[in-house]
Amino acid sequence: MNWIIPIFFIGIVGSLGSALFFMFRDKGKNSNMVKALTIRIGLSITLFIGIWVMHYFGLIQTTGIRIYQ
Repeated sequence: MNWIIPIFFIGIVGSLGSALFFMFRDKGKNSNMVKALTIRIGLSITLFIGIWVMHYFGLIQTTGIRIYQ
């Protein structure tokens, strides 16, 4: 379970880097950048919903902010 979130983060950053590469290479003539950004948005939404569902079913717990007085 601990490896799912880092894999999604690597995919999100990789897709963002791919979009940057296509932005400089194609200069807006091709839709590769839009596809890469769409994949990034899809991965981000999937990660958010996945974390939400894992927390709901008790697979992950929040640590909270500990305030010592």
